[in-house]
Amino acid sequence: MVVTRIEELSKSRSRIYIEEEAAFVLYKGELRLYHVRQGEDLAQEDYETILGQVLPRRARLRAMNLLKSRDYTTKQLHDKLKEGYYPEDVITQALEYVAGYHYIDDLRYAVSYITGQESVRSHRRIEQDLIRKGIDRETLEQAWQVWEDQGGVQDEQSMIRKLLEKKKYDPEHADRKELQRLYAFLMRKGFSGEQIRKVLLWEDAWEA
Repeated sequence: MVVTRIEELSKSRSRIYIEEEAAFVLYKGELRLYHVRQGEDLAQEDYETILGQVLPRRARLRAMNLLKSRDYTTKQLHDKLKEGYYPEDVITQALEYVAGYHYIDDLRYAVSYITGQESVRSHRRIEQDLIRKGIDRETLEQAWQVWEDQGGVQDEQSMIRKLLEKKKYDPEHADRKELQRLYAFLMRKGFSGEQIRKVLLWEDAWEA
């Protein structure tokens, strides 16, 4: 297999292309150690050592270091490792390693996120956030159940009232235009139409 290109990413790291395909990233010392030279063949033994030992070990360490500072979902950690140009097989191995020690746990992450956001974000907005973070629907449902079993309660009407207070909403003097504006604002926040109407006293205001 021929090293067709060596692309310098920094003073210490280079991206290696084999047969015109991006393969992996190595440090400068590793280029010398494994005889990686542009336009020359890479020995099969060195190739297997890089993919089977060097990169998996480095990816595990990278994942562990990332998790020291904060929690990640599986997808978030995958994406961070992808940014480091690790091959997909190596990323999978690293994720399996940290998951095996419960360093990443999507259910735990989701329950923690719900608990932290229950008083400031709507149910729908929380779900949207978690889905963007890579939490699947099944895990999401389990997380809500765990949260409820732990005594979790969400009062969306109270949250809506607080938002309306910031908007200086006065139900006695609000006209239809203001109601529509506030309704649209709260819908964008993820609150249901039913909850919004109850707090806005929509029917009473429209009848006035």
